[in-house]
Amino acid sequence: MFEGMRNRLLALTVVLFSAGSLWAQTEGTYVGFSPYSVFGVGHLHQAGTTWNRGMGGVGIAARNNRFVNVLNPASVTARDTLSFMADVSLGGRLSLFKEGDKQAYNAVFVPENLALSFPMWKNTAFMVGVRPVSDVGYSISYKEIDVGAGERQFTSTGNGGTYNVFAAAAITLWDRLSVGLQGNYVFGNINKKSTLSSSDESYRSMTQGDSLQINNLSAKIGLQYQQPLAPGSYLTVGATYQISTGIWGHSIHYRSLGSYDRKRSAAELKGKGLRMGDELGVGISYRNADRYMVEVDYTRTNWKNSNLDQVSGFSNVGDAVFAPGAGQSVRIGGEITPNRNDIRTGFLHFLRRCTYRGGAYFDQSYYTVDGAHVNSVGISLGMTLPVFRWYNGLSIGIEAGRRGLKTSQVKENYFGFSLGFNIFDIWFQKRAYQ
Repeated sequence: MFEGMRNRLLALTVVLFSAGSLWAQTEGTYVGFSPYSVFGVGHLHQAGTTWNRGMGGVGIAARNNRFVNVLNPASVTARDTLSFMADVSLGGRLSLFKEGDKQAYNAVFVPENLALSFPMWKNTAFMVGVRPVSDVGYSISYKEIDVGAGERQFTSTGNGGTYNVFAAAAITLWDRLSVGLQGNYVFGNINKKSTLSSSDESYRSMTQGDSLQINNLSAKIGLQYQQPLAPGSYLTVGATYQISTGIWGHSIHYRSLGSYDRKRSAAELKGKGLRMGDELGVGISYRNADRYMVEVDYTRTNWKNSNLDQVSGFSNVGDAVFAPGAGQSVRIGGEITPNRNDIRTGFLHFLRRCTYRGGAYFDQSYYTVDGAHVNSVGISLGMTLPVFRWYNGLSIGIEAGRRGLKTSQVKENYFGFSLGFNIFDIWFQKRAYQ
């Protein structure tokens, strides 16, 4: 028994770190695409698995023994004894950008989450995983006529992203209070380049850019308190706090004027006062047995002391005034299962065993552009189809939303799709015979 369990853990560890290495290879690739990812560390990725995403991204106060909840480390103790759980999520997004009568499309499809969870000893559990934190992907260009230089074209491109490898442990006390602690290692690469060229060959083109390698260590604390209200009904309140810590790594800044004047300089990011923002989240949920759940979450991030606006590569691209600030989000969502225990055959009875989800959210960016936040609003739907035995399932989520500045003509309408594989098994059984 122990040899088989050891082999499984070894295989899962290899998968985890192989996925981390794969997602770290962002050089020259777009893991996301939005003109608003030009600022700071890029667009902050909406955390959570396909299960969370289908409910508008809620999960701070969610306790569910069928899914791995990566939003609150305290939730990892919500499980069946002796169970092993895993979640693998893939996601894609189709974006439509409009500016006046002009429009453009872009589509990306990338891995999103890998999380593994298993018990350690009585009332305790452990979770490890990897997920995206931010993504950078844009290509912006425009032309203008200069009397002396002829037609001039400005082009700005960026790609890359950051990722989080995490490990969390939690314990449940007095059957109601759960406390969790999570360690995070954030890493990744961000590349930004701007070029100015002219149709008049007597004017040399100018190019400058930054290549950033980022790493960061931080911790996240989670709490959940579950209050029984009636047989099978629970009210749960949850809270999380992620600590603000310094950004390390190195940067390479380069500049060239035609083919004659080229400069390149490298610098360590440590000592420049760069910091990741902290995050405080609170939530409240109500669950009725194994049938339905509703939840409301609020999170606030503070990047005011991140110093991103003072370091090349994070600061301005173009003429807009970028400033780190405080962002926030409000999310509401829920799920319902008509009859999970319907054992009758037939398609309609199968649909009664499926779980259906819905949600909505409002996001305010962690920075301002010319003094205004970039806001996002969206709705989501999802479902889980049970497969095989135990709690194994295939989860599907879709979302539609809009992002943009009130003062900007550039609007981003997006449609997202996510696919999750929920894996459940009993590992730690003691056999009566060999």
